[in-house]
Amino acid sequence: MSQVERAVEALRNSGLVVLPTETVYGLAADVSDPGAVARVYAVKGRPANHPLILHLAAGARLDTWAAQIPEYALGLAADLWPGPLTLVLNKTDRVRGYVTGGQSTVAVRVPDHPIAQAVLTEFGGGLVAPSANLFGHVSPTTAAHAEQDLADRLIPDVDVVLDGGPCEVGVESTIVNCTGPAPEILRPGTLPLSDIQQAAGVALVESTDPTIRVSGALESHYAPAASVQLLTSAEQMRPDPSLRPRIGLLAPYEIPTPSGVVRLAAPRDELEYARLLYASLREADALQLERIEVIGPDGDGAAARAIRDRLNRAAADRSS
Repeated sequence: MSQVERAVEALRNSGLVVLPTETVYGLAADVSDPGAVARVYAVKGRPANHPLILHLAAGARLDTWAAQIPEYALGLAADLWPGPLTLVLNKTDRVRGYVTGGQSTVAVRVPDHPIAQAVLTEFGGGLVAPSANLFGHVSPTTAAHAEQDLADRLIPDVDVVLDGGPCEVGVESTIVNCTGPAPEILRPGTLPLSDIQQAAGVALVESTDPTIRVSGALESHYAPAASVQLLTSAEQMRPDPSLRPRIGLLAPYEIPTPSGVVRLAAPRDELEYARLLYASLREADALQLERIEVIGPDGDGAAARAIRDRLNRAAADRSS
C-alpha cells in the first residue's frame, strides 16, 4: 500500500493525516466527520471558535461548499488555484458549524503540492487541514517539525504522517474575503497583490469587516519559546555578555553576525526568508536560545509584508 493509499484509508476511518502542502504542513481530517474534526481541535489545543480552512482537490466543485460566489472570486480560483490562496465565501448547508467556528462563511483553498493533491483526489472529498502544530506555536515546514509537536498526540496505526520534504513557500496562504462587492485581504501571504487584483478583475479594498474570524489572526501567534526582539537595523543590536551565548540572529545575508551570536539564517531575498522563517524559529528552540534578534525584510512586496506580519505576532506580548 502506498503512502497516499494509507493516508486515504486513515481519513476514511476517522484518522488524522499530517499532510505536506506548499505553505506549511497541515493536520488533515475529513470535513464531514465531526469526530475526526473534533480530534484536530483536541490534538492542536485549538479553541473551538477558531475556524478551519477547507482544502479541496484541483477541479473540485466550489459551489458544493460555497454559495453566492461573486465573479471576481471565480476569477481568483481559476487563475490562482492550486496555490497559496484562501478564499472566504458564504457557506452552503453542507459545511457545518464545527468547521467554521459557528460563522456563516467558509475559508477554502486548493493546495499546490503533489502529495496533498494526490490525497485529496483519491479521497474525493474535502479536508480540514490547519497547521500540524500545537495552537499558537511555530508552524511546521517539515514532517519532523510536525512530529516534534504532535508525536505523542497521534495514534499509531490510526493516524498517518506523510513526508513531502520542506515546504516550498514556508508561510501560510493569503486569505481574501470574497463575501462583499470587492476582495479584501484578511491575512497577508506571499502572493503578489498585483496578481490577486489582476485575477479578480476588480480593485482590492481595505478590510472593513472585523467580525470575520480567520486562522492565524490572533495578536500573539507563531511563537517560539525564545523571546523574539524585532530590530530595524544592525545598529540596534545590543551586546549582552550575560545572554550572548543564548542569543540567535535572523537577518538578511548582508547583515554581519556579531561574535558569539548564533546565526539562524541569512536569507538572500524575501522568498528565501519566508521559506526559512519558521525553521529558524524552531532551530532557536532546539538550541535552547533565550532570545532571537530579528531584522525583517524591507519593502512592500507581498512576501515581505507576510513575514513582518508573522514576526510581529511571534514577538507579541504573551502574558495576556
